[in-house]
Amino acid sequence: MDYSGGCSRKTRLYCENATSANGKPDQFLELPSMSLPENKQSVEVGSIAECESFCLRNCSCTAYAYNRSGCSFWTGELLDLQQLTSSDNQGRTLYLKLAASEFKSSKSNKGLIVGVVAGSTAGVAVLLGLIVFAILRRRKRVKGLGKAVEGTLVAFGYRDMQDATKNFSEKLGGGGFGSVFKGTLPDSSVIAVKKLESVSQGEKQFRTEVSTIGTIQHVNLVRLRGFCSEGSKRMLVYDYMPNGSLDSHLFNDKGPGLLDWKTRYQIALGTARGLAYLHEKCRDCIIHCDIKPENILLDAELCPKVADFGLAKLVGREFSRVLTTMRGTRGYLAPEWISGVPITVKADVYSYGMMLFEFVSGRRNSEQSEDGKVRFFPAYAASQISTPESDVLSLLDPSLDGNADVEELTRVCRVSCWCVQDDEAQRPSMGQVVQILEAVSDVNLPPIPRALQLFGDDQEQIVFFTESSSSQSSRPRSNNTSTASSQTKSTPSSTISKGSEEHQ
Repeated sequence: MDYSGGCSRKTRLYCENATSANGKPDQFLELPSMSLPENKQSVEVGSIAECESFCLRNCSCTAYAYNRSGCSFWTGELLDLQQLTSSDNQGRTLYLKLAASEFKSSKSNKGLIVGVVAGSTAGVAVLLGLIVFAILRRRKRVKGLGKAVEGTLVAFGYRDMQDATKNFSEKLGGGGFGSVFKGTLPDSSVIAVKKLESVSQGEKQFRTEVSTIGTIQHVNLVRLRGFCSEGSKRMLVYDYMPNGSLDSHLFNDKGPGLLDWKTRYQIALGTARGLAYLHEKCRDCIIHCDIKPENILLDAELCPKVADFGLAKLVGREFSRVLTTMRGTRGYLAPEWISGVPITVKADVYSYGMMLFEFVSGRRNSEQSEDGKVRFFPAYAASQISTPESDVLSLLDPSLDGNADVEELTRVCRVSCWCVQDDEAQRPSMGQVVQILEAVSDVNLPPIPRALQLFGDDQEQIVFFTESSSSQSSRPRSNNTSTASSQTKSTPSSTISKGSEEHQ
């Protein structure tokens, strides 16, 4: 093969030139570990011999390949043909049609292979150079992302996001930092695009999410597929979760549908596994800092995915605590956030425990009853499960009609109470929580946390952020007319119940 300026045939094929090559039929040269050329065509055959016979009879056919998916063939020039390393599992065997006179010796064949590969390499060298140049320019625009860019994340352009979301036409939801839109990539995979709008906070969240979940993968963590950082525009691209967030299933009467106890238990276990991975298995310990039902997403099979890492903190393995500004959501904040001491992963454990109470009751922890009084479910639940003869079924969501495994329910109630202990040293690790929920470890009767005892003793003096009296499924609202006593300010009492997506 003459590959100066590309590849061209030295000898025409027999099919094209019946008077040449001494009348011998064309033959095929086997080229292993090749990336297949562009513009392939397919034909239905039963074996590789039939595939070869088809290409031999077809004068336009210049090469073929065969595997279990069928027979592929090419006509005309072979574009973008490259030989890969033998260890590359993307490589396929290509059979190149040549005139019989080209098969003189094994030495000639070896030279032919070199010629094909060298010619193909020369043909795409300029194209590869342009691609590398474009990638370098794109990476230059993504300031300060460092190693996260070098992982498996895809750097999308703003135009890519416009096309995928049909110009951001289908909004899934929104929060303090921006809005989330549904989109579809060219490979038909469905995505969720978080479009960050706040310049300062949005940039901080963008960098935090890329640096935390951008390089890790776990079945119970939402997958970050890529990002867009073009000019002032910042977007994060995730796998789309068709069943939305957990809160829409637990608290919304008009939501997707009631979660039975078995499903709730598996969601609790999966969430615990995701948090245990963040705390104990990653290279750097990751504290999520905002665990709540709104940040637990559910895929098509209702498998939970911990999401929204915009407030997360990375802690080196040589440290156990980190001093940081207060962040999170009211109703799920651990006491140490209020006292201002450095936090540990046990802050996430506390938030998880508060969320577990809501798994059991099927309603917000802080709720206004028909008589206008505010009830705090964790305080009531802690008092009920403090004795061995306690009736845990009385704590269960009435919508489930008592249909729950009593042993599992007891386990969840005890774990939730252990997780919200005032002293973080008494709280279990998320790894221990996983073992308990998997029934690998037993769980003892928990003491009633002092903060919850205060609620049980005198709820009239506690500041609550209550739900609207018009609907128990509505978002909580702040009661600005109440004031707390100085005693309750040092306890979780000032952080009861979630405000409207409030982060600090």
